Amino acid sequence: MNLKKVFNLAVAVGLVSAMTSCAVSYPIAVTNNKSIKEGTVSQSVWFGIPPMNMDLSLKTAAENGGIKKIATVDFLVESKLLGIQAKYTTRVTGE
Repeated sequence: MNLKKVFNLAVAVGLVSAMTSCAVSYPIAVTNNKSIKEGTVSQSVWFGIPPMNMDLSLKTAAENGGIKKIATVDFLVESKLLGIQAKYTTRVTGE
C-alpha cells in the first residue's frame, strides 16, 4: 500500500469518526402528575471542562417550561466530535 492510499484512508476514518455522536437518556423521576408541558435546560461542555455558571437544575428547566408540578425528569447526555464536545440537558414535563 502506498503512502497516498494510507493517507486517504486515515483522512476518511478521521472524518467519519469526527462526525459520529452518541446520546444517552437517563430517566430520573416519575410522579402521578400530568405531562402537559415540557421544559429543558442545556449546557455544552468542551474538553470535559464545565463552565463556572453551569445550571442544569430542575428548577430552571421547570421555569423554562412554565411548569408548577413536575411529572417526569430526564437527564440527557450527547457526545460529539469523539467526546471533545458534550451537551448535557435536563428535561422535565408536568403541568
